[in-house]
Amino acid sequence: MRAQSAVGANGPIIGLIVNLFIGIALGANVVIANAIGCRDDNAVKRAVHTAIVFAVCGGAAVALLGQLIASPLLSILNVPEDVFPYALLYLRIYLLGMPVILLYNFEAAIFRSIGDTKVPLAALAVSGVLNVLLNLFFVIVLHMTVNGVAIATVAANAVSAALLYVRLTRTDKCVRVERKALRIDGASLKRILSIGLPAGVQSAVFSFANIVIQSAINTLGTASSAAFNVEILAYDVLNSFSQACTTFVGQNYGAGQIKRCKKTMQLSFLEGAIATFVSVVVLLLSARSLLAIFNSDPEVIAIGYIRLATILPAYVFCLIYEILSGYLRGFGISLAPALLTMLGVCGIRIAWVKFVFPTSMTFQTVMWVYPISLGATALLILCAVLIYRPSRRFADLETEEADK
Repeated sequence: MRAQSAVGANGPIIGLIVNLFIGIALGANVVIANAIGCRDDNAVKRAVHTAIVFAVCGGAAVALLGQLIASPLLSILNVPEDVFPYALLYLRIYLLGMPVILLYNFEAAIFRSIGDTKVPLAALAVSGVLNVLLNLFFVIVLHMTVNGVAIATVAANAVSAALLYVRLTRTDKCVRVERKALRIDGASLKRILSIGLPAGVQSAVFSFANIVIQSAINTLGTASSAAFNVEILAYDVLNSFSQACTTFVGQNYGAGQIKRCKKTMQLSFLEGAIATFVSVVVLLLSARSLLAIFNSDPEVIAIGYIRLATILPAYVFCLIYEILSGYLRGFGISLAPALLTMLGVCGIRIAWVKFVFPTSMTFQTVMWVYPISLGATALLILCAVLIYRPSRRFADLETEEADK
């Protein structure tokens, strides 16, 4: 039980760190997609190799820094004393694996930039199976605790990163990696960071807000980490359509096909809405059975169901702002959605925990902040799209240039 709680307690912290770099990887996705649309193979090559080197160097920096701040971060979460040593051990080992964890995410972003999601999925599937087998071996055979779980996770990520790297060195696509060309190109890194850093900060702030909420939940002595593991499945479904929207908008924008950008957004909404609706319904219908896999305690299952029943329906708002944010990023507009998400998600959630939660310290009170913050953020991002109107703006610019 303590081992399970230790892993769950690290969720918000790991999410904060990984999401920061996934956002930056999204910047690489956009830059490479734009270059592909422009048919600029040299720009593609520079961006691809820059992304690979940055992932490894960034991961190494996080691994070292993380060892210094791991304990203070867990203290912020008010992790129970009996769980704290296990949570700290898990976090330290996980952080040591950041170079390969980030490398996989950047490699996956490179494949997505050419519209290939099958190869990253195949590598992730192999990694997932290996993770399960290693978990069973370390915990059941070697009688390890959270250290075995953490080592299994890092090892599985290393395998997935290695598989994608080998595939990139052998592909005949324009994103082929050459060992001799592995270096950071200043101009490419600047473009990647200009788009990816705001997106990464947006995701990190999102995770920071969840840390604040988790801290409030921990003061109630309530376990809801199992529900988080279930709800993330629905989020991954809708987020995949946001990433697809970013990639194809980026490619079409680079190719000057502005009308297709808007069509891409519309199709992403339609397909994402259908997939999200199905996933939410399936998860809600099977919620109690899924929660029982993590913990069979009836009280934990009841609390987990309250969380899922409150958050999952609100993912309609999440779908709206994720796809609209992806649409804007495809045009290279990344700062605005990042700032608005910070305001809508982080601002509202922190204010809720500070001012509303103390007046009614119940689990349901904490949960209501999710639909409220997600709905507010969706409205803010929608306003940003209506103000920017990127498809019309860039179409007008093309018309003006053609008339000159």
